Amino acid sequence: MPPFGFFPALAISFPVLVWLLDGASAAGGGWRTIWAAAKTGWWFAFGYHLAGLWWIGAAFLVEADRFAWALPIAVVALPAGLALFTALGTAVARLLWRPGAGRILALALGLGLAEYGRGTVLTGFPWNLYGYALTQYLWLAQAASLVGVYGLTLVAILVFASPSVLGDDPDDAAGRAFVPAGAILVLMCLGLYGGWRVSTTPVGMVEGVRLRIVQPDIPQDARFRPEERDTILARYLELSDKASSPERMGVRDVTHLIWPESAFPFFLIRDRAALAQIANLLPPGTTLLTGAARPEAPAPGRSDIRVYNSVYMIDDAGQITETYDKVHLVPFGEYLPFQDRLESMGLEAVTRVRGGFSAGDRRRTLTVPGAPPVGILICYEIIFPGEATSGDRRPGWLLNVTNDAWFGFTPGPYQHMHQAQVRAVEEGLPIVRAANNGISAVIDPLGRVLRMLPLGARDSLDADLPTALAPTPFARAGHVPLAVVFFGLFLILARPARRRSLG
Repeated sequence: MPPFGFFPALAISFPVLVWLLDGASAAGGGWRTIWAAAKTGWWFAFGYHLAGLWWIGAAFLVEADRFAWALPIAVVALPAGLALFTALGTAVARLLWRPGAGRILALALGLGLAEYGRGTVLTGFPWNLYGYALTQYLWLAQAASLVGVYGLTLVAILVFASPSVLGDDPDDAAGRAFVPAGAILVLMCLGLYGGWRVSTTPVGMVEGVRLRIVQPDIPQDARFRPEERDTILARYLELSDKASSPERMGVRDVTHLIWPESAFPFFLIRDRAALAQIANLLPPGTTLLTGAARPEAPAPGRSDIRVYNSVYMIDDAGQITETYDKVHLVPFGEYLPFQDRLESMGLEAVTRVRGGFSAGDRRRTLTVPGAPPVGILICYEIIFPGEATSGDRRPGWLLNVTNDAWFGFTPGPYQHMHQAQVRAVEEGLPIVRAANNGISAVIDPLGRVLRMLPLGARDSLDADLPTALAPTPFARAGHVPLAVVFFGLFLILARPARRRSLG
């Protein structure tokens, strides 16, 4: 996974997993075999997620006096919980196990279902799906436009588990060579399709749209301090009006200005002075899209306010014209499960919003003056395949505002950025990404990064907006074809499994 991208590692680890599951029958047969397979899957996934997600612990060091105690728990508990899905997947695979190449199909079905479950059950966390190993190469990534990253996860399992047959019956040399050769052929076909798609798909630019993305690189601990109000706002205004090269003549040549997630340590909607400064900054016809926490008046009979993680659209008069509230919140980061009970015990979410953030009611496509309609994805929302657009109308581009400063210079921001690139390929839509400390970028609908600010840079970026492509097969059909494939694999494997003992 990013930032390393050494995908052949899976061609070593998946065959070992197959051989370990072969050996599960030594546990004694019957349900002992299934239990042994589940334990094997759990340890496999625990190591995988521990190596891929250790950087989450950095968030607990932002306010170390409050949260450092929870760091080892979080770093271990999250991989342990995610590994339960894989344990169930390897148990299912072992139930359907069969000799030779058939067991690779069983593993693909079991792990494929487990990965889909991991991405959807209990709000879901589809981070570092196995399919992302293939999408780090532009030509291979184009297959996501057909089947999405869950479909590529199924392909990755089949391809990278295929070398396991090299340890099978030495008298069947032809059979042992056929499966790995078929896997190589699949990769070649995916690459050829991707090369054809990239070379034959023209991507233009939206006429009359000029974006400026601001990356302020504000330290995470400062974002909680109201006393930093003036300093933070001044930095946004300065970077927004920055003319660092001859073609950048201040903010007056920009049609749309973009600031990242939760930009301020205060409620912008209640700060008339800040809105007045924004109005003074924006020339006629320029629109600001910015992240901000949005308070809502308490319901009748209650004294507490509800707070949303939102994006505001602000016109050149400093008026908020549109609002989007984040729908898919981060557990333990933006809210606590069983919020009232855990807060009564002294616990709080990492963002320290009393009562947690409230979730928006639905995804919406917003109408933007002077630009195509936009779909908003706040931070974590970009990671969910098939959920990037709303059901009411297709946007012309996606805006991902985020704040990855929680995680410093770790693999986390690189993995987050890569998932945004894959969403662009899946949907056939350009993505504009504004991140507090990086990585900010403009990504075309083929997943190519056109402009980018690196992690840790304090700067602004000017870019044109790429045009959208026609809806991709994945954008039209979603996960339905994948469900058909899963059902087909089950039909292939289920009947032989009934005639075979579990051992």
